[in-house]
Amino acid sequence: MQRLRYVFIILLMSLPAFAANGQADVVKWSSSTENNPDGTVSVRFTADIEPGWHIYDIEEYELGPTSTSVAVLSADGLEPVGPVREVTRPTRKFDELFDLEIGYHETRAVLEQRVRVAGESGTLEVEIEWMACDDRTCLAPQTLELTVEVPANPAAASAAAGGTGETGVAGPDGEADGLADDNRDGVFPDAVEAAGAQDNAEFRQAADPLGGSLWRIILAAMKWALAAILTPCVFPMIPMTVSFFMKEGTSKAGSRFRALMYGFFIVAIYTIPIATIILITRFLGGETVTSDIFNWLSTHWLPNILFFLIFMFFAASFFGAFELNLPSWLVTKSDSKSEKGGLAGVFFMVFNVLVLSFLFTFGFVGSALTEATSGGNWLRPIIAILSYSVVFAMPFTLFAFFPSWMEKLPRSGGWLNSVKVVLGFVEVALGLKFLSVADQTYHWGILDREIYLAVWIVVFSLMGAYLLGKIKFKHDSEVKYIGVGRLALVIATFTFVVYLIPGMFGAPLKGISGYLPPMHTQDFVAGGNGGHPADGQAIRAEAPLYGDFLHLPHGLDGFFDLDQAQDYADRVGKPLFVDVTGHGCVNCREMEARVWSDPRVLELLRDEFVIVALYVDDKKNVPEEKWVTTANGRTLKSLGKINAYRTMQLYGTNAQPLYIIQGRGGRILAGPRGYDLSVENFIAFLREGVDRYRTF
Repeated sequence: MQRLRYVFIILLMSLPAFAANGQADVVKWSSSTENNPDGTVSVRFTADIEPGWHIYDIEEYELGPTSTSVAVLSADGLEPVGPVREVTRPTRKFDELFDLEIGYHETRAVLEQRVRVAGESGTLEVEIEWMACDDRTCLAPQTLELTVEVPANPAAASAAAGGTGETGVAGPDGEADGLADDNRDGVFPDAVEAAGAQDNAEFRQAADPLGGSLWRIILAAMKWALAAILTPCVFPMIPMTVSFFMKEGTSKAGSRFRALMYGFFIVAIYTIPIATIILITRFLGGETVTSDIFNWLSTHWLPNILFFLIFMFFAASFFGAFELNLPSWLVTKSDSKSEKGGLAGVFFMVFNVLVLSFLFTFGFVGSALTEATSGGNWLRPIIAILSYSVVFAMPFTLFAFFPSWMEKLPRSGGWLNSVKVVLGFVEVALGLKFLSVADQTYHWGILDREIYLAVWIVVFSLMGAYLLGKIKFKHDSEVKYIGVGRLALVIATFTFVVYLIPGMFGAPLKGISGYLPPMHTQDFVAGGNGGHPADGQAIRAEAPLYGDFLHLPHGLDGFFDLDQAQDYADRVGKPLFVDVTGHGCVNCREMEARVWSDPRVLELLRDEFVIVALYVDDKKNVPEEKWVTTANGRTLKSLGKINAYRTMQLYGTNAQPLYIIQGRGGRILAGPRGYDLSVENFIAFLREGVDRYRTF
């Protein structure tokens, strides 16, 4: 019955095509050849597809559409190596018509057949079959015979002379050819560079330049902006701003224009200086220098300890320990400038607001920028500060645009001091993240996971008691009764506390995993071992370099040095899963807690791959023989700087998280892939790497 349904669907979809006068030429095929480092030649068949049409992938569907296929008819002077593979990655989605998940290609599809050339050249004859469809119609399946002249690969002679037949496969001495441990010249091992560089350009385009977390950056910045608006110094300025525009006495259109310019100046004052600094460093020093600056800001002990102390300082002020005031001369001068008319007056009014609110909003701006720089991409902090400033400017602009809305705005009062105290509790909790990053990158061991959680449990318990009116601070008004809104905050706060408590016994707490120290820092895990390799798991005879202070999550076994990992992967015949990560990477911890923890993902990682975690922010100095000298003569000594430099050279980015699957000798098989919490997508990515590895 199912088969009859399939036949009926195909006939129904094909009727318009058969009725048409001739077959539409919506797919055009061409061929090309490309030499590979291992002496083989890749014969590629490229389909250029008209807009709106698609062809299907090479997977065979028993009760589905006609798959694209390349059948070898003859190979004169050639020896095919492995099956045909897809170079371009198909899009996969569930097709309700066929009741199947189906892969398809739009715009362009590239298929590849590898061959060895016996002499100076050879001839490959193939038959290509495909079916083109759009949203309404499927054309009848078509076939095309192509003949390709394949010249010999000059690298074949040198590969044969080497006696291994494949780059990077272990020789008689047990060492992988070309994978020398001594890399002091700052260049990747020859085998990794030669095999990987050719494919890397193609796969780099697949990497999300923002680390797959654009919306996360924007939402985090918006969160900090909303918190800044509710501070006692900023919120009362909203009605003052409206009064400023009302005094002008000009037309409504003129007032609205100044309101728009007011918002524009807020965004410009926040965004332009930071964007200018970033662009100048990128222009003068290149992406590596910019990335190094971000890496320093987000992982070095000095800025992290400084931000931790600043957060504690502001929290103490919010609790009423002391009042923060800017120098009177600065406030007076700024205020006098704002009395000017025209756009100059608007600009200085904005400047006056930002000066007065600086001490209250500095921590929030810093938090938005620090969270954005942890990914290692220069666009992230620009997007973060732009998002922050737009949200911060919005209430000033909207209330200036529509003054009547002011009637619905709550008046300043004791509730604002309560907001300030609550923000003080939040700043204590979030300030710990900066101390935790420094603790992890330098391996101090002073803020393990259970200590971190204990502080959070105490802080949010005290916050809940404060909201209930059980604790009072210096400037608090008397709480005569609990309103509905305040009660909702109390319930939410104590619910969060209850959620945190199981974490003291090893619960993963996936919802906040990115902000917590990794599980391996926890001493006690009920029914487990704190994330160290599981009991009974086979540990290889050769100890992984840096394994005494670095760990993989979920008890996985692996490496922390790219050369050693690639060597081992080539010898055992498994693909290499490269995890570019960082101690201070929130997205990395979230991926590990919410995606890696899936039993299917763990099974694939444990059984099908050799894993290497490349920490790009670790401050531990490596032995001198592992130092790397860059092209400009700079010597890199710390593990983090070496990994950051290498990943930038190989993959074009060192953003975190970044996942790549490599084959023999460092050839990229799948990725790079960034932040994506879809377990199914990650499983498909892993299986793609395994399948491609088996074709080589």
